[in-house]
Amino acid sequence: MSKPLAERLRPQSIDEYIGQKHLVGEDGVFRKFLSTGNTPSFILWGPPGVGKTTLARLVAKQLDRPFYTLSAVTSGVKEVREVIESARKQSLFNQRAAFLFIDEIHRFNKSQQDSLLGAVEQGIVTLIGATTENPSFEVISPLLSRCQVYILKSMTDEELATLLNRAIATDEQLKARNIKIEQTEALFRFSGGDARKLLNILDIVAGASEGNITINDEVITQALQQNIALYDKNGEQHYDVISAFIKSVRGSDPNAAIYYLARMLAGGEEPRFIARRLVILASEDIGLANPNALLLANACFDTVHKIGMPEARITLAETTIYLATSPKSNSAYMAINAALSFVNHDTTNRRVPLHLRNAPTKLMSEAGYGKDYKYAHDFSGSFAKQEFLPESLSGTTFYHPNRANTTEDKIAERIENWWGDKYK
Repeated sequence: MSKPLAERLRPQSIDEYIGQKHLVGEDGVFRKFLSTGNTPSFILWGPPGVGKTTLARLVAKQLDRPFYTLSAVTSGVKEVREVIESARKQSLFNQRAAFLFIDEIHRFNKSQQDSLLGAVEQGIVTLIGATTENPSFEVISPLLSRCQVYILKSMTDEELATLLNRAIATDEQLKARNIKIEQTEALFRFSGGDARKLLNILDIVAGASEGNITINDEVITQALQQNIALYDKNGEQHYDVISAFIKSVRGSDPNAAIYYLARMLAGGEEPRFIARRLVILASEDIGLANPNALLLANACFDTVHKIGMPEARITLAETTIYLATSPKSNSAYMAINAALSFVNHDTTNRRVPLHLRNAPTKLMSEAGYGKDYKYAHDFSGSFAKQEFLPESLSGTTFYHPNRANTTEDKIAERIENWWGDKYK
């Protein structure tokens, strides 16, 4: 049985690798790995079909290091420990640590990821993880802190064209078919920046006919029997549709928001990804205008994790409509950005006022730490006017309530009643 085209064309060296020039180009970090042999544990984060597995294999091959591979879909703690033990024995004969490649590492649970820590810390293995999900959410912090994260991008049309031309020119089976290229728009759009998908489409077209092959939009569309405009969660439209979804919620249009939600769900988008975006939207774009929005978004996130599809579509729809129809405010988002910007550019060592400092020792108490601090609950309305900012920043305002909504208008009134003109 013939191997799939994607396997037949898998690059055998870094020079044959197409795409990811920021990583494998002349000054790319992977070129440095190969020239020095010093390779840290790392995670490759990017959409499917952009060469994560291939890049991992090429590094191991060109550095002549043992290469173990596990799939997070089929492997558990037992398999991880077995591989680590094999790598430990192998290290007796090799000075360099073996590579352990884990595909879809985001699917490993905490205990599975914990089982990797010791081997990575001791240098028994150099871990290479591949994931389509943001490692910040899916990889435990102790493991993530020991790995470099490299982002891989969807392939451009120019890179897909290079791959297409190479396939036609070098693959023995395709060369025998006398392929004529008339149009590539449909082929590239269906591929969605995914090299493997492009090669699979070529396989489908080649298998659907005999003799010479003509590549044009009609041939590709008929072969795949799909709508060219269908949402592709692994291609460029993923970013376009999620952007439209976010902006529709922010723009208070529940109908548009539900439409883009439906496109994502019909296209197979990961429901947890959508739920995370809703949590962010609740904080960034609704915020203090309706604090309940964050509570509902968090409940949605938990529910989606618990029940999964298809029922999760109802919870996602409920939350989407609620957020889209809520009053909007980005005041908290703007406040923390303003404060961080100030702190990051502030070169002054501003001392915390003495009365706010803790005094756990007698010496600190004698030095005035905590002296004259007013305990708010001892005063009427649980408020006592005193200075909380460093003296040199007295009156500095970072939070500006959005008085266009009722909730924050009341917050603004409370601030004025407490502080008068101090934070005008």
